[in-house]
Amino acid sequence: MITLYHFPISQHSRRVVSLLEEAGIEYDAQFVDLMKGEHFSSDFLKINPNHQVPSLLDGELRLHESNAILRYICDKYELNNWYPKDLILRAQTEQWLDWIQCRMSPAVVNIVFNTMFAGDNADQKAIENGQQTMVELEAILETELADKEYLIGNAPTIADLALASNVFHLGFAKQDLQGANVQAWYGKISQLEGFKKSLPEM
Repeated sequence: MITLYHFPISQHSRRVVSLLEEAGIEYDAQFVDLMKGEHFSSDFLKINPNHQVPSLLDGELRLHESNAILRYICDKYELNNWYPKDLILRAQTEQWLDWIQCRMSPAVVNIVFNTMFAGDNADQKAIENGQQTMVELEAILETELADKEYLIGNAPTIADLALASNVFHLGFAKQDLQGANVQAWYGKISQLEGFKKSLPEM
């Protein structure tokens, strides 16, 4: 059985939990409380020296980085509906995973961290920059979702789970994406049982 070290407030953890739960894959969930600094403990640093979650253990494999974990799970359990084998569909899935991680995630982190967790050290400029970036990114998503239900077509992929984890995360800072197409897409993702089970207790 695979072991997943995670923390529900981490958007990167939630996307992996969403996939595992939605696919009905049995796993050993190990809670790492970032709020208490458990990710800096000597025991956890032996698992992930980057002091981040999630981390996956599967036999001799130690795997970090949420999108790499998503790909591994899909390949290991042949979840071809979530990670298409078709060359074009897979390339599009990869493109969105990179876009989410390289463009969207930094903006989301700037907004949420500085709004919710930085306290007196909050960087207001980082919040403003993140919000400006999100205006641009939401417009891109609105256009992309104008003629299809999900990022890659008419069925969700791991790219949708990655995106949804960031959209939910913005809610911590009371930031919502208002576009009609994005809202319709997020409404569908929000109904997935795996997505629901990944959410932190509020």
